[in-house]
Amino acid sequence: MEPVTAARVTRSYTQHLDFPPERVFPLLCPVREREWVDGWECRVVYSKSGVAEEGCVFTTSRPGEADTVWTITHRDERAFHVEFVMVTPDSRVGELRIDVRPDGNARSLCDVAYTFTALTPHGERYVEEFTDEAYRDRMRHWEAAVNHYLSTGTVLRTEH
Repeated sequence: MEPVTAARVTRSYTQHLDFPPERVFPLLCPVREREWVDGWECRVVYSKSGVAEEGCVFTTSRPGEADTVWTITHRDERAFHVEFVMVTPDSRVGELRIDVRPDGNARSLCDVAYTFTALTPHGERYVEEFTDEAYRDRMRHWEAAVNHYLSTGTVLRTEH
């Protein structure tokens, strides 16, 4: 059998957070993200607990696309590790891996890695536009939003 390759990209970034993993990790949840991500919307389809857990399924929307279906495939609260798989029909499949680790006294490093594989020409365009620069900007904003929320208890507002 011949190898099969589609357009694929992986991007990773390490965030520097001003709080320990025990404070950061619980925020990595589709429900809790509403507390710290300006404009975050999702629809939880399945969750025994009502928050993030292995097997949790939720959807997100993006203009001009079918809803993206997310599944939490692994979540280890003791190791501060979570993995997601997401599928956007007629576009792409993605993986998200997040590890939060201690960084000195009461700080964290948060390793965030996304991989996207195109399923269609629309997905190929998405992969092409998922540049290192765009990803770094997104991760820096996420980093600022978490630090702001944990410092103030409020959402870091952005222009829409």
